[in-house]
Amino acid sequence: MGSAIRADDLPLSNSFAALPPDFYTRLMPTPLPAPYFVAASSSSAALVGLTPAQLATPELVELFAGNAVAARSLPLSAVYSGHQFGVWAGQLGDGRAILLGELNGPAGPMELQLKGAGLTPYSRMGDGRAVLRSSVREFLCSEAMAALRIPTTRGLCIMGADQPILRETVETAAVVTRMAPSFVRFGSFEHWYHRNKPAQLQQLADYVIATFYPELTAEANPYAALLAEVTRRTARMIAHWQAVGFMHGVMNTDNMSILGLTLDYGPFGFMEAFDPAHICNHTDQQGRYSYANQPEVGHWNCYALGQALMPLIGEVEAAQEALGVYQGEFAATFDYLLHAKLGLHSEDGADAALFESLFALMTASHVDFTNFFRALGNFTIDEGSAANTALRDMFIDRAGFDDWAGRYRVRLRQEHSVDSERKLAMDAVNPKYVLRNYLAQVAIDRAIAKDYAEIDKLQAILSRPFDEQPEHAAYAALPPDWASDLEVSCSS
Repeated sequence: MGSAIRADDLPLSNSFAALPPDFYTRLMPTPLPAPYFVAASSSSAALVGLTPAQLATPELVELFAGNAVAARSLPLSAVYSGHQFGVWAGQLGDGRAILLGELNGPAGPMELQLKGAGLTPYSRMGDGRAVLRSSVREFLCSEAMAALRIPTTRGLCIMGADQPILRETVETAAVVTRMAPSFVRFGSFEHWYHRNKPAQLQQLADYVIATFYPELTAEANPYAALLAEVTRRTARMIAHWQAVGFMHGVMNTDNMSILGLTLDYGPFGFMEAFDPAHICNHTDQQGRYSYANQPEVGHWNCYALGQALMPLIGEVEAAQEALGVYQGEFAATFDYLLHAKLGLHSEDGADAALFESLFALMTASHVDFTNFFRALGNFTIDEGSAANTALRDMFIDRAGFDDWAGRYRVRLRQEHSVDSERKLAMDAVNPKYVLRNYLAQVAIDRAIAKDYAEIDKLQAILSRPFDEQPEHAAYAALPPDWASDLEVSCSS
């Protein structure tokens, strides 16, 4: 598209809107007073043939703030249900999200969804709005996860306004536009199953298969094949989360993507001082969504989807077989990623014990997850180097690390590993930069003061998480003391 574009020129379509009206409510966004441009992602924009400069023009600011609707847009909010913290919550739906339609780009059609665009029939007790704080967090993390090569929805842009919004305190409004091939969730299927509406359940499943999994139409039982493929994708996605220390924070079934994408960034966090029991969501008092629990919760959520699809699958054995792929897929993916993180290119029967003992040492010494694995790339097979000493000094139990390092050294020699070659491979999979909560908070605080430069700078750094970027080394530093007071919760 050219340097300037009118909203009505956007070639929008909307395949989801072709479903019967039972699946959504057609409605217009609620306008924001005097909206302004906050930020945009050049890589996301390119996926739909746009540029940040175009997104900053007054006409597109109005469009992506919800103040105008493009001629070919069919805006709607979808209905779904779900389990929240393991408890059936009944009908939920897009309480503050409005789907504008799809734009076709190099990666295929991408749905554009306004988050924070006002009240919908599914808002329940909410106000339909999002605040600048949560919008910045979702935007930055969506793009950071994409750069980490983890399946995710994308953040296109943020539009802000000075309209006051009451949360724990008074904040200001924002709308974040996010993109994905589809925002259909596990809870979209649960909704029709729990309402005993098999016709709608089948319509939704047929739409998802035809649109996103057309290869499954040739299967003997396409619905069982759908469950198996979604289960595989979910297992792989969560294995990638674990490998970078990412914690979603609120893995409810209505926050689980039917495409295996990381969906709905709220109280997320990246592991710092390693603790498998760490809970990033202040609301999660029972620790259901701790780092260690994420793999099993993902499996549980797939079972909830399997139950919802049972009227279509027909046979319990077929559903169980489909769900049975989860543990093997997760284990194989996580094992592959751990071998890569440690620079190992072959498998050995003792590797599992090597990994487990490392995580036990990291837990006991509260070692920073990201910084340790990045520094491990500097490990030398010859003993006594400064790099090895620096690694050793990360641990309280230095003798324990010495023992582990000895076993690791033997394993590397077994592979005839070359330090320089291994470092290149490890640096390509162990990020130096992740979206630590304190970095996001600095960007938020400056944005509240109408200074958006830190959002752009942080986005640029996180778009190259595996590059050394020595000029930005401070962004890889341990969190400052004040960051210990930061809390994130389901509130946004």
